[in-house]
Amino acid sequence: MYTRGTTTVPHKSKLKTSNMSKIKGNFKKTWILYVFVLPPMLYLFILHYIPLYGIQIAFKNFKPAQGIWGSQWVGFKHFITFFESYHFKSLLTNTLILSLYSLAAGFPIPILLALILNYCRYPKLKKLVQTVTYAPHFISTVVFCGMIFIFLSVDGIVNQFLMLLGIDPILFMSKAEYFRHIYVWSGVFKGMGWSSIIYIATLAGVSPDLHEAALVDGATKLQRMFYIDLPSIIPTAVILLILNAGQIMNVGFEKAFLLQTPVNLQYSEIISTYVYKTGIQSAQFSYSAAIGLFNNIINFILLMSVNKFAKKVNGISLW
Repeated sequence: MYTRGTTTVPHKSKLKTSNMSKIKGNFKKTWILYVFVLPPMLYLFILHYIPLYGIQIAFKNFKPAQGIWGSQWVGFKHFITFFESYHFKSLLTNTLILSLYSLAAGFPIPILLALILNYCRYPKLKKLVQTVTYAPHFISTVVFCGMIFIFLSVDGIVNQFLMLLGIDPILFMSKAEYFRHIYVWSGVFKGMGWSSIIYIATLAGVSPDLHEAALVDGATKLQRMFYIDLPSIIPTAVILLILNAGQIMNVGFEKAFLLQTPVNLQYSEIISTYVYKTGIQSAQFSYSAAIGLFNNIINFILLMSVNKFAKKVNGISLW
């Protein structure tokens, strides 16, 4: 202890000792929480941070025999090659259209489904709808794409139904212009139930007093939905929108690749499928790494921009 004027101030070493003892005490009380956090932290470190070492092959003429360090440094050669290639415009256009279309169609529907289920008076019907809408999420992408081909074939269940209505069969999988609609709306069908869970949980946390007060004032269901429920889920919706904006360039590779046919290639060839074909099938590792890095940089810029815009508009952001 030492004295400054009339105030007694503890020594710095004693302050450090007391802080360390507090940290140790808190760790003993909450160590189980750190155990729960450890697996995802290890997952992120091993599968997301360690591979960052390999980013440098995007700036090299990588040859497996020479290794990453031994390969020749070429700078931005592969980026320039991609920007000047005739594939660049079509790949970027297809990726953006498919992603923005998926976001515009798939983002509001889970919110509407959550609101509808929240006002459903029949528990059995509510459980049935939840089960039916949740189930497609658990179907693997490979199986789901196989089901799409079967259902939309010339003699599939969809065309069989159309023929019952007197409509001629439609060649869904043989016309390139149908690809985007099939990709997006099948994705909406597959994910709307699962995506609605977080909104249903948010609506469950809304105070019943607000609804009771609105009922006393004579508010209709639509008014309660618009003035009570929607404002309560806006913060959650904005956060999810920001996260989705950061994935705009990452259109699902598996589904796009599995639904590709020689007929629809002009619409279905996106950056992720092109990276797979050039990197894995053609063994152009450096070129594909450069394309993938460009893709991730665009995602990062979009994430930062949307987050900053959302913070300015309504004060809601990731950080």
